[in-house]
Amino acid sequence: MVNFDPDPADLALSSVPGQEAFDPRRHRFSEDELKPQPMIKKARKMLVPDEQKDEKYWSRRLKNNEAAKRSRDARRLKENQISVRAAFLERENAALRQEVADMRKELGRCRNIINKYESRHGDL
Repeated sequence: MVNFDPDPADLALSSVPGQEAFDPRRHRFSEDELKPQPMIKKARKMLVPDEQKDEKYWSRRLKNNEAAKRSRDARRLKENQISVRAAFLERENAALRQEVADMRKELGRCRNIINKYESRHGDL
């Protein structure tokens, strides 16, 4: 397995407080999670006159602001998790490529040994 020690700050930004820490080595994202989200056109802002800003209006504004914050936080968390996972996968990929290169070298050495043996003693 690849030696990967992500920055603790990155892990903190990729984990939900009070839940198990995000582990980029084990976490797998589904295809749906990695699909780009469609751009949604915002509706034009409609200014509400001060005389219509009653208790119901302010209650709805507060609820909307909280929902928007939760949505931004969830998106940021997912982006951070994907970023940390991508860093892990890049490191793992580099290590695997090096391992393949080392094995190809070893295979070449083994073939040379076999060729030398066969040239001296005939085919195996």
